[in-house]
Amino acid sequence: MKFRPLHDRVVVKRIEGEEKTKGGIIIPDTAKEKPQEGQVVAVGPGARDDSGKLVALDVKAGDRVLFGKWSGTEVKLDGQDLLIMKESDIMGVLGK
Repeated sequence: MKFRPLHDRVVVKRIEGEEKTKGGIIIPDTAKEKPQEGQVVAVGPGARDDSGKLVALDVKAGDRVLFGKWSGTEVKLDGQDLLIMKESDIMGVLGK
């Protein structure tokens, strides 16, 4: 992908949820909620503080993250559906 986010923005690819419930019921696409979990694809260099110093981001490419339900802007790059959001929209990084 030839896209580099600016400032404190992060590019995230949603990780799709389960197609079935634990009981085996198949959930149709129209009834599924959008997943709030994703994998970081690219990160910007960071934001600047009041003195102009660059503050690096806490997330990096490859991290699995949780974000708010309505966070980010949906875009399509190289045929992939991605989200571009500010780092502050990310609630946390999932451990391995």
